[in-house]
Amino acid sequence: MPISHDISSHVLPYEHHIFNKYGKKSYIWFGPTPRAYVADPELIKEILLRPNEFRRPQHEPLRDSIIGGLVVSEGHKWAKHRHIINPAFHLESIKSMLSAICLSCSEMIKKWEVLTTESGVAEVDVWPYIDNLAGDVISRAAFSSSYEEAQSIFSIQKEQMDLALQLLFIFYLPGGRFIPTKANKRFNENHHKLQTLARGIVEKRKKAIETGEASNNDLLGILLESNSKEFKDQGDGMSIEDVIEECKLFYLAGSETTSSLIIWTMVCLSLHQEWQHKAREEILEVFGTQELHFEGLKHLKIVTMILNEVLRLYPPATLVLRATHKETKLGAMMLPSGVNIIIPILRVHHDPEIWGEDATEFKPERFSEGIANATQGKGSCAFMPFGGGPRICIGQNFAMIEAKVTIAKILQRFSFELSPSYKHSPFAVFSLPPQFGAHLILHAI
Repeated sequence: MPISHDISSHVLPYEHHIFNKYGKKSYIWFGPTPRAYVADPELIKEILLRPNEFRRPQHEPLRDSIIGGLVVSEGHKWAKHRHIINPAFHLESIKSMLSAICLSCSEMIKKWEVLTTESGVAEVDVWPYIDNLAGDVISRAAFSSSYEEAQSIFSIQKEQMDLALQLLFIFYLPGGRFIPTKANKRFNENHHKLQTLARGIVEKRKKAIETGEASNNDLLGILLESNSKEFKDQGDGMSIEDVIEECKLFYLAGSETTSSLIIWTMVCLSLHQEWQHKAREEILEVFGTQELHFEGLKHLKIVTMILNEVLRLYPPATLVLRATHKETKLGAMMLPSGVNIIIPILRVHHDPEIWGEDATEFKPERFSEGIANATQGKGSCAFMPFGGGPRICIGQNFAMIEAKVTIAKILQRFSFELSPSYKHSPFAVFSLPPQFGAHLILHAI
């Protein structure tokens, strides 16, 4: 598509057509299932604040074998798991993981420095590096003592997502997932490998904790300690299968969303050099060319504004899917049981009625006085890159800190611009990656 931030018609062409023709409240038949589209911030707020009435849709084996854990849990199980996992994502816990994040970034930057050694300039498709960085960070931060096995999980999950796209073509055939195609066979093999690898990591760590070995301050260690405490206090916690599912989710959610945020930030700063200069000046003022520290990240106001604007224009999740499980009132409407509800995050984030006539332009200054003031009185549910309500993404602080660290460390060492070979191609799959990569020209500073 042409280089523009007005990506809604390209990324979600069908939904774009529906809204333009039928408005912010509309419905279609998706095969045998009624599907309602809701883009009104007030109704979205209702949906997100009533998770027991607007739940995840029914079980889908293909989706749920990749995205499990908290994302698909409901009711008491979700509440229990969220309570147990929460300590792993407290700011103090994330603070202890900062050195792991910095180490992964430094290793990536060293590779870029090698590429620019001779002339100080290099054309690089930075997307594979950023994608691998996000997997590397989550490997270190979640499973520090099992780093190599964790990297294997990451590579298998990446392949699973590619296979899932192929399998979507037969997904809606009755029994389609049982057809012995090459992709189906490979998908099932990978699923068993993932379970075995994850189980090995979890059981090994569990035994280490039981024998009194020092606990690692990583996500898995904190999760297992919290789970053990829950068993002691309440006599009920997460099973080993539950822990495995949450570990797999750490990977998918932790790497996919953050890599998407970082890559589109680099693209936006390539297009808008004045903001790249402002961000670098702020970073050098706070840290100089020295190593980053946690307290300093709080002072990166301009970088935070930039990241929020990128999350608005290029949200990692373009849609939220919910469903009614009984007759349910929504605003002035009565929805019958079995209706799937689509909240089109991308469309809401680009709505001129919420953001103004410049809704499709890159203007980080709109966040200069916080999120609430940016939405022109439409409330915080008009900005939902991490969802909203009680089920808001548990890892949003981790993602934002990782993105701040990465952008800060890159801007300390490089300036960058779009390459003539760059093709603008946001592509909605599990997140919003660039379909044809991100070819930039790096200049060593």
